[in-house]
Amino acid sequence: MTDTPRDWNAIRAVIRKDVTAVRRSKAVVIPMLAVPFLLLVILPLLIGVAARSQGGGVGNFLDSVPAGLADPITDLPEDEQMIVLVNGYLLAPLFLIVPLMVSAVLAADAFAGEKERRTMETLLHLPISNRDLFVAKLLGAFIPAIAVSWVGFALFCVVTNAVAWGVMGRIFVPTRLWGVVIFWVAPAVAMLGLGVMVRVSVRARSTQEANQLGGAVVLPLIFLAVGQSTGLLLVDLPVAFAIGAVIWVLALWLTRRGARRFTRDEIATRI
Repeated sequence: MTDTPRDWNAIRAVIRKDVTAVRRSKAVVIPMLAVPFLLLVILPLLIGVAARSQGGGVGNFLDSVPAGLADPITDLPEDEQMIVLVNGYLLAPLFLIVPLMVSAVLAADAFAGEKERRTMETLLHLPISNRDLFVAKLLGAFIPAIAVSWVGFALFCVVTNAVAWGVMGRIFVPTRLWGVVIFWVAPAVAMLGLGVMVRVSVRARSTQEANQLGGAVVLPLIFLAVGQSTGLLLVDLPVAFAIGAVIWVLALWLTRRGARRFTRDEIATRI
């Protein structure tokens, strides 16, 4: 027996409704935009200025880095090494906080927000299947998370290249590693956050409760970012691809399990 085709008109209608509700909610919009702005504009600006003023090589710092990973940096002129190390490499994992955080905020609002706005009963009576409703809620958080991430990355590139132009004299970001992070790892991280947070949102009675329950999703990535920023990790392209593949597998597994367990009856019992 084949599955019935998805009703994309209904899915798009639910997505539009969710996006409109998000735009009207300052409690959702402010953290969704403020944190990426701080991470991808203000922080690179400050770090870039500090790295440019410090100058010099980073040979002592890279002594602990495995052979081969440091070559793209040590081969550069000494006055460029610090800037490329910081903005070209060390901030890459920190960027992953953005799609995870944005997707988590939107997913927390997906159902818990409907309960707070007292629109859940209307949602449950929409002429749309459980599967399509789940897909709509998922895409309603995934698409904005990727959009914010990519726009934020574009701003990051502008700020990073502008603040380093006096030293570099060229555009040095994005690198190949950044390309993998942006187009492969970041969507996987966003989907991973959704795989957990959509299920949490169904069970939570408020957006605040959903954010509290799902907050642990962010912690492993924060630890990875801290490790990267202290020089404990410098990934190369194969490792970045492998990390993305593992995250995609886990994210799709969680999403598939969530879709199988998603029913209107379960939601109705938690209103």
